[in-house]
Amino acid sequence: MAAIRLCICRPGVAHGTIRPFSLGTGVVPPSSSMHPDSSANVRTFTLSDFDFELPPQLIAQHPASERTASRLLDGRAATPVDRIFKELPGLLRKGDLLVFNDTKVVNARLWGEKPTGGKAELLIERVLGGEEVAAHVRVSKKPPVGTTLKLVSAPGHEDGFSATLLGRWPDADGPLFRFRLFNNTGDNPYTLMERHGQIPLPPYIERPQPGSGGPSNPEEAAEDLQRYQTVFAKNPGAVAAPTAALHFDDGLFAQLDAMGVERAFVTLHVGAGTFQPVKTENLAEHRMHSEWYEVPQATQDAIAACRARGGRVVAVGTTSVRTLESWAKSGAATGDTNIFITPGFAFHVVDVLVTNFHLPKSTLMMLVSAFAGYEPIMGLYRHAIAQGYRFFSYGDAMLLERRA
Repeated sequence: MAAIRLCICRPGVAHGTIRPFSLGTGVVPPSSSMHPDSSANVRTFTLSDFDFELPPQLIAQHPASERTASRLLDGRAATPVDRIFKELPGLLRKGDLLVFNDTKVVNARLWGEKPTGGKAELLIERVLGGEEVAAHVRVSKKPPVGTTLKLVSAPGHEDGFSATLLGRWPDADGPLFRFRLFNNTGDNPYTLMERHGQIPLPPYIERPQPGSGGPSNPEEAAEDLQRYQTVFAKNPGAVAAPTAALHFDDGLFAQLDAMGVERAFVTLHVGAGTFQPVKTENLAEHRMHSEWYEVPQATQDAIAACRARGGRVVAVGTTSVRTLESWAKSGAATGDTNIFITPGFAFHVVDVLVTNFHLPKSTLMMLVSAFAGYEPIMGLYRHAIAQGYRFFSYGDAMLLERRA
């Protein structure tokens, strides 16, 4: 695996030492999706500020033996504390409210071939209604509108599984492709994906997927089906798991319930854009991907009750943060969000964050830097690398408090 490029560990700078990084020329101005903190001057950041070098062996290829056995880097104080995730209940208080994303990862990766015999790979980003879906497509040459792809069926389920290209989405110049997904018996797209598709693991988890032409490992496939999904996943529609919540199991929930720590749920269907690095040095030029979210009335009421009793809103994962802050910003309890949270953003809902370690140059690195402070986050990442924490989806977690 090739090394992932970053620039946290500078020559002559010891691990754990925080040094200001040189500023670039790009400016992130306040916009409809950014709320500058009026209590402090907003520093100018560029893409390079969020780059760092990660040894490839720290990219977790498999989950921990148990969900709660992952490590937890407690980054709330000036000095980080190395913990185990099962210690989390002792770090929370009676009256706190944990907010989880209850999206369910669907088997959104499909393989097939064009009428010419060329191979095709589809990643279903969104079910649009009826038989229509929006998808990413990987082919050697894009087929014309009207082309029907013959898709690979699960063994023993030959049912005419196919996809007809209808055009681009969400408009004629959109980045995704609109397909009609169908079979001989009229099953809906969710049923077809569940039957024939494969779980869409992130690109940094190396697996030969069935149907892709390479050999597969049945034990790995079974592990991924179980562990790349939260224990409470409910609403199908995500192509990536809300990974911070992968560390929770029923035993941990029982402890939290006994303590008086409450739970609430939002839904944000995580899209493939979550893995895409920002490519523009000037962050203001980045085009954020859009994802569908919902904040149920029960969760809105739970947040109000938490505030009334003096509790803290603890977001589990950056997707919960993006959902809650999108709701606070727009007033809309459901819809599409392309909120882009960078340093200078004023948080209105979330007080504490449980999150995994994120990709360099990613929007999620920017989000956690906005939440806990840029230099503290960079110091925590240096510490995590030095201490051999495991990174990304199957990796370890952090506990952060919102910067005052």
